[in-house]
Amino acid sequence: MTTVQNAPGAAGHIADPGLALQGVRRIEWAAREMPVLAQIRERFAKERPFEGVRMAACLHITSETANLALALHDGGADLRLAASNPLSTQDEVAAALVAEYGIPTFAIKGEDSATYYQHLNSAADHGPQLTMDDGADMVALLHRERRDLLAGVIGGTEETTTGVVRLRALAAEGKLGYPIVAVNEADTKHMFDNRYGTGQSTIDGITRATNILLAGKNLVVCGYGWCGKGVASRARGLGAQVIVTEVQPLRALEAVMDGFRVMPILDAALIGDIFVTVTGDINVIDAPSFEAMKTGAVLANSGHFDAEINLKALEGMTEARRPLRPFVEEFTLQDGRKLVVLAEGRLINLGAAEGHPASVMDMSFANQALCSEYLVAQHASLKPDVYNVPRDIDDEVARLKLAAMGVAIDTLTEEQHRYLNSWELGTQ
Repeated sequence: MTTVQNAPGAAGHIADPGLALQGVRRIEWAAREMPVLAQIRERFAKERPFEGVRMAACLHITSETANLALALHDGGADLRLAASNPLSTQDEVAAALVAEYGIPTFAIKGEDSATYYQHLNSAADHGPQLTMDDGADMVALLHRERRDLLAGVIGGTEETTTGVVRLRALAAEGKLGYPIVAVNEADTKHMFDNRYGTGQSTIDGITRATNILLAGKNLVVCGYGWCGKGVASRARGLGAQVIVTEVQPLRALEAVMDGFRVMPILDAALIGDIFVTVTGDINVIDAPSFEAMKTGAVLANSGHFDAEINLKALEGMTEARRPLRPFVEEFTLQDGRKLVVLAEGRLINLGAAEGHPASVMDMSFANQALCSEYLVAQHASLKPDVYNVPRDIDDEVARLKLAAMGVAIDTLTEEQHRYLNSWELGTQ
């Protein structure tokens, strides 16, 4: 990974300002597929709901995120951005945000861990009133190392399943310092971003990194939440023989009913050609699985953190390792078998590809923008806790998306409204 020597300044810390024009083009291309956010941005520019509000966002620095940043900026926000993963930054986008749009951005693709946390601190240095997270690293920073800033924070949003798990644990301990809306729990987020976005972009990352034909391969999906459903569906569509591993009985049953083979990870390890983790948990693929895998097995992770594949255990079993292609590393085990890890065990869809298509991020980032507006207006009535996205915001995002797609739907009549709110009418 890249070690960055020069220190970040107030305006940001990026790889190369000369990439800015290329970044502008990428941002504009993504905007073509983000009509909902465009409508929100237009309203924000007129109403300025974030006038003077300081925001710190820890997100994947991509062309889609840039369009969210521009909407918030046009709404008056004093915004600073940091990457939420060392490999997910698109350097040309970061350059455009700083050089063309004047939004301080602290992100360099391939930054080492020290630089990553330096960037988080730089984004927090202006004392944010709102936070926006993809994995809860900004929230964790404020609660562990920058507690002096907590009193000034009025609210936050969280984008990922992994982050929501962390935040609910923090709230359960009574330690959460301010209200946070779990954007990940919106129907217009997990049903589309997690399922269709993660499904397509994960397969995209695997194929870009390896150029492997999926048809006929045994592809093991670890976890059958919304992300796992998307990966399994897309892999099957390309001809893979999909196997699902799960710990939750209901999800395992759903996978069986959806037509997938379901088995324990140690059984799947014996026959899998490609493994994809999408659970949000730690050490999902561990030493016993490595010991059972056949030579040539490929391991990829699409969960937010690089904790799902136990790379330390794998390294302990390894006598040699070498890069084969960009984002492809071969581990030769002590018994001679060779296992392949993609994108350092980090998010394969952002490490080796471009992340989710803009069309699904349109809805997720619309939720981020509208929930941030909601927090500015309502924070005084909210105690420190994790909240679901208000139903009217979720419905509004869906309505705007349908309208942008040219799809019309029916509305209830007054008679139907009355019927749905009455107990008196029954069998006639």
